[in-house]
Amino acid sequence: MAGFIHDKLDIKLLVLYIMDHVSAPIDFDTLTDLAMCDSGVDYFQFAEAVSELTGSGHLEQQEDVYAVTDRGRRAGAAGESSLSPVIRQRCDRRLAPLNQALKRKAQVRAQVEEQPLGFQVSLSMDDDQGSLFSLTLLAPTQADAQRLAERYLAHPDRMYNALLGVLLADGEEAEHN
Repeated sequence: MAGFIHDKLDIKLLVLYIMDHVSAPIDFDTLTDLAMCDSGVDYFQFAEAVSELTGSGHLEQQEDVYAVTDRGRRAGAAGESSLSPVIRQRCDRRLAPLNQALKRKAQVRAQVEEQPLGFQVSLSMDDDQGSLFSLTLLAPTQADAQRLAERYLAHPDRMYNALLGVLLADGEEAEHN
């Protein structure tokens, strides 16, 4: 069965569409996974298209992630109607969970910095309106600090809710916790 993607120009438009609709820079493997939404996408043409888009200034590569440039956004918008609505819908369905995960990652942060007396662990959580939570702890070792950061990143909502529970509990409830 033939796909909707027929040539390298279609692949370039697909890449620009994806990159314009992803909420943060992504690595090549993630971009590849998103772009393989049609049987007409050839991996080697795809890799060449990404390289050409980067070389022409439509995409920029920062270390191991790619982001769309303003030039790429304009070109993608101009050619978006050339992409099949079916392909755009497939991309949108594939992008939704990724964008949700990228948004969560941007809103929940943990940072470890060495200090004279140990390691400072800064934890924070934002929502669409701004900062919800910010906490700085001092850990005696780097391993402890990393463990705190990793556990917070794995379950930020549990920590936030537990802290609120303790802070908002009535006097008697607080004594039992």
